[in-house]
Amino acid sequence: MSTTDLLIRKDALGTTRLRNSSDAPLADGQVRVRIDTFALTSNNITYGAFGDAMSYWQFFPSGEEGWGRIPVWGFGSVAQSMHPGVAVGERVYGYFPMADQVVLQPDRLRPEGFTDAAPHRSELHAVYNRYMRCGADPLYTADTEDIQALLRPLFITSWLIDDFLADNDFFGADTVLLSSASSKTAYGTAFQLAQRPGIEVIGLTSPGNKLFCESLGCYSRVVGYDELELIPADALCVYVDFAGNAAFRLAVHTRFVNLRFSSSIGGTHVEHLGGAKNLPGPRATLFFAPAQIKKRTDEWGGAVMGEKLLTAWKAFTAQVTDPAAPWLVPDRHHGPEAVQAAYAEVLGGRSHPRMGHMLSFHKAL
Repeated sequence: MSTTDLLIRKDALGTTRLRNSSDAPLADGQVRVRIDTFALTSNNITYGAFGDAMSYWQFFPSGEEGWGRIPVWGFGSVAQSMHPGVAVGERVYGYFPMADQVVLQPDRLRPEGFTDAAPHRSELHAVYNRYMRCGADPLYTADTEDIQALLRPLFITSWLIDDFLADNDFFGADTVLLSSASSKTAYGTAFQLAQRPGIEVIGLTSPGNKLFCESLGCYSRVVGYDELELIPADALCVYVDFAGNAAFRLAVHTRFVNLRFSSSIGGTHVEHLGGAKNLPGPRATLFFAPAQIKKRTDEWGGAVMGEKLLTAWKAFTAQVTDPAAPWLVPDRHHGPEAVQAAYAEVLGGRSHPRMGHMLSFHKAL
């Protein structure tokens, strides 16, 4: 057997190539998972952009100097098992490389999931090493796999951003500015923030995406990147940056004299990424979702946190999939070349925000 995957230059994310490599036999305790479908969003571009700083390249090392495999979220089926607790045919959800299959080493098995105990992942954050067994996953429904793959990891981050800001009393602000407002993590955050009394949620976006953002109804108002002057300079605000555009971050910090907090989430504007040093106002702070997960799990317990998240997830996905006005429409692509082309499209920011790429290296049946 062989594995097909997509390799990406770590120092030039637009440089990619498809690779076929022979598979090694499984060792005792390992399983081979056929990666059936996975989502590709601007969040995955962020994984590449921050691959070194936040260890995203280390989850699925390519074995080739300078080349990496960007992680994605999706669904797979166990094709081969050398582990007594994991059966062939079992369906799982989790973190995968952009490939047609992956070898995992299940450990800490529970009815609802297991952890990949591969040695190279032992020092990486546990949130990304956990695989959910679909048969016992409370968030899983078979008819919404696409929506789960596209939105579940992003919405968890959105929910945690909202919780973090509320937990800190919005740092004394009453206005939240969200860049890259058309991105899924941004509008998931806006959906949560819109339920907070007294908080104005302003979406910042490119001119071409203003109508889309306004159509969602979760933003108090939508402002173009070139229209910052429409927002009072003395607004008591926090900035949640999903774009990572260094020049725009400087513009925000320079204009708003009462900027109470600045949080860096992602890097959707890959071509404009830059440092955040020597900025006026507060220091731009990188938000790391697993840290807030740990805080709330310690405070509330895992069961309570899971219940809160499940309730929020159901409300969000009901809105997103409303047949009368869906926020997101999955679009499936099959085959290695289609995966490579879709990656180039998302990297280049050419995808319509209402479209969600669901990919598979396997040809359509």
